[in-house]
Amino acid sequence: MNRKHLIQKWLDHDLNPQELEAFKQLEDYNDLVTLDNQLQGFKATAINTDSSLETVWQTINTSSKKRTRLLPLLSKIAAVLVICLGIYFYTTLDTTTNTIAAQQKTIVLPDASKVQLNAMSSLAFNDSKWDDQRIVKLDGEAFFKVAKGERFDVVTNLGTISVLGTQFNVKQRRDYFEVTCYEGKVSVVANNMKNTLLPGDQFLIIDGKYMATEKEQHAQPSWLNQNSTFKSIPYREVIAEFERQYNVTIELDSIDTSQHFTGSFTHNNIEIALKSITLPLQLQFSKTDTIIRLKRE
Repeated sequence: MNRKHLIQKWLDHDLNPQELEAFKQLEDYNDLVTLDNQLQGFKATAINTDSSLETVWQTINTSSKKRTRLLPLLSKIAAVLVICLGIYFYTTLDTTTNTIAAQQKTIVLPDASKVQLNAMSSLAFNDSKWDDQRIVKLDGEAFFKVAKGERFDVVTNLGTISVLGTQFNVKQRRDYFEVTCYEGKVSVVANNMKNTLLPGDQFLIIDGKYMATEKEQHAQPSWLNQNSTFKSIPYREVIAEFERQYNVTIELDSIDTSQHFTGSFTHNNIEIALKSITLPLQLQFSKTDTIIRLKRE
């Protein structure tokens, strides 16, 4: 078997025992192993492997007559690959912030836009590409204060929100999608619909259906003040938000979760909060550790 074919099979980890012994007898065996060790752990889909391999072959072939110079040349190749891979990962990886139950976080974006992230939510953006495109990916709920500038997009699984500079709240939870504009103008594209929201306007889709809403009278979402407020919203959404804010599990006994609920609960006192979501519907509750059970009176 010729030398080039032998090295190719070694790179592919396809040597049988006899071929492995023949490979070890190659004059530049130690240098090749050293190069392989230097490149361990550096792998990216964006690199043209055929082109990189051809570069290595050319280096090996031109250096075969001067073996003492092979290792420095291969080390340079490794250094170049390390730099390229570093640039690749820096420009492709997103910066992601997550919150857990009963937690809120504030994120300041590269243009000084401010995002307040509600419990059990996730926000991601690409810092290196921010000057070219202001795009964030949201899973959960967040309140945005967007600095004026080029178009700013919030992408969720249920819809996309586009603005230039404004304040708005986005809540995307499974089959629940709500956008509220507090300042400026907001464009929403979701469920094959496109709406433009002005201050006080809301866009709400539940279970794939567009829902009419009342004008928002407050200057910011209630959850920023440690309260969750609902206006004629299915009770299951109230339960889900309660679980996120208090890190508990709620078990229901023969309760219709599709019935609509109007009211609010505080994030600071679980006993008061439980009364707020049970008394209006004439429900009873019991609590054991992190398990809460609701039933009819």
